[in-house]
Amino acid sequence: MFISIVLPAKNESGAIGDTIKKIHALGIVNEILVINDGSTDSTQQVAEQAGATVISHPYSKGNGAAIKTGTRHASGDVIVFMDADGQHDPKDIPRLLEKIGEGYDLVVGARQKGSQASLGRGVANALYNNLATYMTEHKVEDLTSGFRAVRAEKFKEFLYLLPNGFSYPTTSTMAFFRAGYSVTYVPIHAAKRIGKSHIHPLKDSIRFFLIIFKIATLFSPLKMFLPISFLLFFMGTAWYGYTLYEFHRFTNMSALLYTGSIMIFLMGLISEQVTALMYKEK
Repeated sequence: MFISIVLPAKNESGAIGDTIKKIHALGIVNEILVINDGSTDSTQQVAEQAGATVISHPYSKGNGAAIKTGTRHASGDVIVFMDADGQHDPKDIPRLLEKIGEGYDLVVGARQKGSQASLGRGVANALYNNLATYMTEHKVEDLTSGFRAVRAEKFKEFLYLLPNGFSYPTTSTMAFFRAGYSVTYVPIHAAKRIGKSHIHPLKDSIRFFLIIFKIATLFSPLKMFLPISFLLFFMGTAWYGYTLYEFHRFTNMSALLYTGSIMIFLMGLISEQVTALMYKEK
């Protein structure tokens, strides 16, 4: 296999040189691409000196945009995506590639307990994983990990779906599940990053809710909308039973709950059809 490494980087001059050297030391990688996403420090110079090919964005477009640029320029049959900030250990790359060799299409480095993460992000990741497990009916160990190996041909099928922000791992994982491709996980330990994080608490909180909806809409919207529809229908029936017993009449609240139940069900049904079109073979 021809192996390409894609490293999205924004102001990672403190860690990227050492990361590239460790990748070269493995002796199994054919190409290292650093996507310089509008860095204002010496990231480009450090990466080039370490032996990587650097592709620079004229301004910061986002982590997902860097991933898309790297994918379009990569020559490999297999692409390994990893962070350039020192969190991911290049020594784990052969373990991911081993699973690719066994026939898997997407191999994700699943962060284990004790990996560097704040309490809030740990809780959010646990919720993501449980929701994705419910949606896909497959055990999802780490939905948001950016350390992953993919078959390039299959990953390129979903480039148009990927956002330009930080949620590309979520989108790509759910897309692979939806398409019926083989996904597996390899346990890894994520170290403390070198340099300043690009995650902001307020933006991260908003992104949390957006990812929740994206998980649903990318795989099976009806599985998300149907329980809500049933809940409203049950509430409407319970309220109707109460008002019928106490006041001997059907109230506007029951009508509203029944109507909401039907509308949410229909929204889920329509969303299911739209999602199916997203994966229709051209």
